[in-house]
Amino acid sequence: MDFDLSWLLWALPLAFVLGWLSSRFDLRQLRMDNRLAPKAYFKGLNFLLNEQQDQAIDAFIEAVQNDPDTSELHFALGNLFRRRGEYERAVRVHQHLLSRGDLSLLDRQRAQHALALDYLKAGLIDRAQEALQKLENTPFEAQARLALLANHERSSDWVQAAQTAAKLTQSRQGNFEDRLAHYLCEQAAAQLAANQTANAHALFQQATATAPKAPRPRLERARLHLQEGAPAAAFEALMDCVKAAPTALPLIAGSLAESALACAQVEPALRLLQASYAQTPSLDLLDAIVVLDASRPQPGQSSRDWYVRHLEREPSLVAAAKWIAGEKLEQEQFHPQVQRALDQAVKPLTRYRCTTCGFEAKQYFWHCPGCQAWDSYPVRRVEEL
Repeated sequence: MDFDLSWLLWALPLAFVLGWLSSRFDLRQLRMDNRLAPKAYFKGLNFLLNEQQDQAIDAFIEAVQNDPDTSELHFALGNLFRRRGEYERAVRVHQHLLSRGDLSLLDRQRAQHALALDYLKAGLIDRAQEALQKLENTPFEAQARLALLANHERSSDWVQAAQTAAKLTQSRQGNFEDRLAHYLCEQAAAQLAANQTANAHALFQQATATAPKAPRPRLERARLHLQEGAPAAAFEALMDCVKAAPTALPLIAGSLAESALACAQVEPALRLLQASYAQTPSLDLLDAIVVLDASRPQPGQSSRDWYVRHLEREPSLVAAAKWIAGEKLEQEQFHPQVQRALDQAVKPLTRYRCTTCGFEAKQYFWHCPGCQAWDSYPVRRVEEL
């Protein structure tokens, strides 16, 4: 059978035309896709700037569908889910990124860090800790260690917190000496609860060596000495504490007066408190001075006159209430009612207030229960701020 060459002449131009049309169609589709992806992305960005997060999420989902290989869109979408509290969806997005084989090493580490943050926000502490530990020796190592540190603090795992803080200090990612001292003091408190006083003393000593200028280790060890009936050792520890951290004297004043009375060191303690009070008046210093001054009565003088002297220097409802408490009123039968009203009025003024979150408390906290900040409470009462 003879082959007809005329069909070949017709087939070649036809194949060329079909190929050209196909390429034009693919090019047009590519251009359309490229136009759709940036349009959806910028639409989502606009919604985000206008704080319309629902619409922003819809736009980003559209953008991801148009260009599923773009990792940045996945990161943006995952962060949006986390901010909205949709932690399960955020986890799925970041797990999808980690499952991709074409992801670069840096993006994979970034996705691992984002996944750890998802778990932290969701309260899945064990999973978060496992995810954060995988970030050792990566560019996210410092951020991961800080997150681990916060995690250990939240769960009161002070041993692990101390180890993590030590790593951060060794890698020069911050100075955590004071924080380490707090962790050791927290461990000492746990030992005291278990009646292990020898271990507590050792931990307080270690905390003092770790942060020599931190007042807490010396102060708490002095209070332990007082509980054990060793006022002389307590007085010595408190005097060392004043030398190391003189600004913390208002916190120390009460324990200093107690130990001074118990070991007959009233005069040196009183001189120290009066000298500090002369420079910076303080309600806690004032109370300690009154207690010590009352232990050595002098004819024609009352220790409570210190409250009047304080009122001459600056107005204080707290000092006025304490002075009136020991005075005889013209209508003494109404004194209990008046005193009760004054005591109720001064209660908010005798609290401590966190400078970070404003949380107020009757007692002094080294670790704010409101915002979890360390050393965020001034040593002065609310009335003195």
